[in-house]
Amino acid sequence: MFKIITHWTVAAITALLLLFAHYQDSAVVETLRLKQFDLLQQQDVPQISEDIGVVAIDEASIAKFGQWPWKRDVLAEIIWQLREQGAGVIVLPIIMSEEDRLGGDMDLAQALVDNAVVIAQTGSTEVNRNGVPRGVAKIGDPLPYLYEWDGMLGPIPLLGDNAPGVGVVNTTPEIDGVVRRVPLIMRIGDETYPAIAVEVIRVATGAPSYQIKSSVAGVEKVRIPGYPIVSTDANARIWLRYNKEFETVSAASGDFTNFAGRTVIIAPTAAGTTTMVATPVGEKYSFIPAAITLQTMIDGDQITRPWWGNISEITATGLLGLLLVVLARFTPYWAVGGAILVFAGGAVYAPYYAWTTKLFLIDGTMPLITTVITGFHAVFNRFVLEFFQKQQIKKQFGTYVNPTVVEKLQKDPSLIKLGGEEKVLSCVMTDMRNFTGLGESYGADVEGFTRTINGYMTAITEPVMANDGTIIKYIGDASMHIHGAPLDDEHHARSAVQTALDMIKACEGFNQDLAKEGKPPVGLGAGVNTGKILVGNIGSEKKLGYDCLGDPVSVAARLESQTKSYGVLLIVGPDTVALTKNDFDWFELDNIAVKGKEKPLRIYAVHKSGKAHKTFLKNYYTGNWDRAIKDAEHCSAVHPKMQEYYAKMIERLSSGCPIDWDGIYRATSK
Repeated sequence: MFKIITHWTVAAITALLLLFAHYQDSAVVETLRLKQFDLLQQQDVPQISEDIGVVAIDEASIAKFGQWPWKRDVLAEIIWQLREQGAGVIVLPIIMSEEDRLGGDMDLAQALVDNAVVIAQTGSTEVNRNGVPRGVAKIGDPLPYLYEWDGMLGPIPLLGDNAPGVGVVNTTPEIDGVVRRVPLIMRIGDETYPAIAVEVIRVATGAPSYQIKSSVAGVEKVRIPGYPIVSTDANARIWLRYNKEFETVSAASGDFTNFAGRTVIIAPTAAGTTTMVATPVGEKYSFIPAAITLQTMIDGDQITRPWWGNISEITATGLLGLLLVVLARFTPYWAVGGAILVFAGGAVYAPYYAWTTKLFLIDGTMPLITTVITGFHAVFNRFVLEFFQKQQIKKQFGTYVNPTVVEKLQKDPSLIKLGGEEKVLSCVMTDMRNFTGLGESYGADVEGFTRTINGYMTAITEPVMANDGTIIKYIGDASMHIHGAPLDDEHHARSAVQTALDMIKACEGFNQDLAKEGKPPVGLGAGVNTGKILVGNIGSEKKLGYDCLGDPVSVAARLESQTKSYGVLLIVGPDTVALTKNDFDWFELDNIAVKGKEKPLRIYAVHKSGKAHKTFLKNYYTGNWDRAIKDAEHCSAVHPKMQEYYAKMIERLSSGCPIDWDGIYRATSK
């Protein structure tokens, strides 16, 4: 189960799930996208509008003209003042669906006639009264794509019939309640109703109506004759750019000369007289979206959500996620970390660049989220998998290789060839001498004997570790280890021979401890051989172990068993000697066919040879055994450390040379 959840494909599944979530465009994904668009808008530097001014019905105005709502002749008077002071189109984004209880409707109606004033109506789900539709020239059929209301609540007929323009003030908040887009045209049944900003431009240009173009993909453009074409989304909406601020004058001042030639919005701002709406840059008065819509249409610097935006964003989400999975699988951690930083930086910078240079709205949130989540998931999976892999390596090798070797294997597990591989290695087999005598000295003290054997094994293992060998197994009082795996060692033959010598020396040191306890000494016999060996995790499906197999291993065991026959502690095979001829002094012992083998081996001990020994071997191999006996007696004095070897050979030679002697001694025991 652990291997499954930490496999690199699980991170790939995470990437695909995030891609699917992006494609599904859930409420969460949409909200994140819109919030990122808000961040872009918040980078804008505010600018004071030169086209639109606001006459505020503020606290000072209420103090002057009385409580709100006023008698409508007050609004009429403000309209006349604005007109006298040169204002352009005048906008009253105030719903006047009921008659003025104070009787000022006629005065306001007279102020509206031919005075370039646009008043308000609002879409409603409850009533449909006094709505003022506006004719539209259609290219295609836009109606299925327009925002639709159940009804329209318009101004009283006296005002609606006399106002040059009547526009809708409804906003259409996004899923999170923020007003970012406003539809330019809405519908009730087959009737179309323009937003108040559209009506302002229509009135300003004197056009009787407007035009709308649609296709099978929805609405594409809205045009007011005499004014540049406005591109919209499929639902006739435009994005609002909230970087404009509007010069505001209190209605109480009466001095509106700064608004000469400008469109003027008369709107309540006093506490309790208006509502607030959420925008990308914070809460604003409810008339501000209409003002921003108008300013956006005037400026022509429209925010655009390009048609290719969604496709490119989904593609980026998929590619970045899967690419990170591949990088986390096959490249170093620093490369993955760098890729995460680069991809995340690109997901942040690309939308910012598109916004600042083209006013394009590009969504980088899902590519960013996918980069972070998939990247860290893939890295985490790899880290956990490698951590447990290192623990497994430590568990598997920690007790029988040098800690330095374990550390190297942990850093690069690929050095371990799982399942086994053939390599030219050197194998060392050892066996304790006088095991029986040592055991008898302990009598019934099995625990003490076990402790001593463990001490012996510890003593002979230390040289193996020091020379970066790998303990394969302990078999009672015997041991087997190799050099050249799992880490490569180009000098494995030399390491094997030196380790065997060090093990013999360690055994001598161990005997000193035995002597202190009054126990008999032990010895160590070793065989070293080199050849092509199968090494790796070998075993059954349920239990694997690091082991080695091959004829060279068997030969090493046979060589070790022959040490007693030749009176030496170490016998080395010819392939090992060939690789170390300049590292040690080699003393040829015999040409032997070990038990179970037909092909003979020249076997060696580590000792300096001489002319006398070579003469001995010549007579021995050629069958001149009588002469060889005399040579051996002479060599025994020349090579005192090899006296036991020569004694063994004299004993063999004394039996006489076999009739079929071919220079090969064939061992009859293992």
